[in-house]
Amino acid sequence: MAPGPLLIQNQPALFWGFIASMYVGNVMLLILNLPLVGVFVNILRVPYPYLYPAILVFSILGVYAVNASVVDVWIMLVMGVLGYVLRKLDFETAPIVLGVVLAPLIELSLRQSLAMSDGRYAIFLEHRIAAALLAFGLGLVLLNLYTFARRGLDWRARMALAEKGDSS
Repeated sequence: MAPGPLLIQNQPALFWGFIASMYVGNVMLLILNLPLVGVFVNILRVPYPYLYPAILVFSILGVYAVNASVVDVWIMLVMGVLGYVLRKLDFETAPIVLGVVLAPLIELSLRQSLAMSDGRYAIFLEHRIAAALLAFGLGLVLLNLYTFARRGLDWRARMALAEKGDSS
């Protein structure tokens, strides 16, 4: 099976089966969710100090159940801590998700370019367009670092003002 615009033409039974499964899934969700709305509302009333550990336990059990690998659990925990830190520092999630999605394609293209140039990194500077795009990307990274540093300094200044207000 090759996904793409010709999927409907080449394998109509598969395509329409997929569409039918979506209809069946939506009907099942409707049948299950209407009577269980009260249960979902009551779950929202559970205090956060009880809810967060339960979510963490179920997440760890789910990750471990997929491959029975403790390494997967550690990866999940490290990524969770990284996500928490990035959220606390007000990082945008869309560029991070885009980077995770595009990283394998970029890595493949990098390997292909290095294979064509016999391992010379200078290939990225020899062509004007590649050098310009590289300089533009570096400029964007430096601009973001500058903005982040300025925001960090503002944060420290606000904390100092808050401490002065508390002590007086």
